[in-house]
Amino acid sequence: MTARIPICRRVNVILFAMIGWTVCLTAGSAMAQGAPAAVPGGCDTPAGQRTSQVGCYLTATEVLGTLPPDARFWHLYNYATRAAAEVAKGPRGTVAEAFGKVWLYTIADADWHAAGGVRVAAIGPLPITTGTHYTARYMEAVFPAGMATDVHVHSGAEAWYLLSGSQCLETPDGATVLRAGETGLVPQGPPMRLSSVGEEIRTSVLLVLHDTSQPWVTNVSNWQAKGLCPK
Repeated sequence: MTARIPICRRVNVILFAMIGWTVCLTAGSAMAQGAPAAVPGGCDTPAGQRTSQVGCYLTATEVLGTLPPDARFWHLYNYATRAAAEVAKGPRGTVAEAFGKVWLYTIADADWHAAGGVRVAAIGPLPITTGTHYTARYMEAVFPAGMATDVHVHSGAEAWYLLSGSQCLETPDGATVLRAGETGLVPQGPPMRLSSVGEEIRTSVLLVLHDTSQPWVTNVSNWQAKGLCPK
C-alpha cells in the first residue's frame, strides 16, 4: 500500500497576510486527482461558522426584489473599516467581510460609483428578467489545486472576482479559464462544473443573483463535464 504524503502549500498573497493559512492536501485524495467532490461549506455555511480552511462559504444575502432595467452590474469596493462601508452603502448595497477585507457590494447601473473606498471591479452586464424578484447571494471560496464542484445549475447569473490562482468553468459550450485579477460571468441555466486549475490556490468572491422563488443552486446529472479544463 502506497503511503499518502501530505502536500502543503502556503498562500503567499497579500489577502492572506492577516490570516497566514497553510492549506494541506493528501496525495491520492479525490481533490488531488481532480475528481468531483463535495466542497466544504457547500456555499451555505456562514463564513463565520466555517470548520475548514478550504471550501465555499456564505458572506451575505440581500433580498433585492425587482430590479430597474439598468441595474445590471455588480460593483465591488474595499473599505478600511466596516463603518466606512456602511456609510457609503446606497440602494441595493451590501457590506460583507472576506479574506481580511471589508467589501461593499452593489447591484447598480454601469456608471455607478461609491463614495470613498477602493474600486476593485464592476462585473456585467448581468442578465435580468423584468418582473422577477431577485436575491443577491454573496460568497467566498478557497479551492486548492484540483478541487472541483459537482455539476450544477443556478436560477440566475453567477459572477466571480478572482483574488488568487486560476479557475476553469466548463459548460456544454466549452471551457473558460480565469486568473487572479480577472472577472467572469455565466448566465442562468447551463449545467456547469467549476474547478481550480494550476499550482496556486484559487481564492475568489462570488455572486449568484437568483430568482428568489427558486432554489439558488441545484445539482444535476443530465450532463457530464468532458474534461476540457487544463490541470
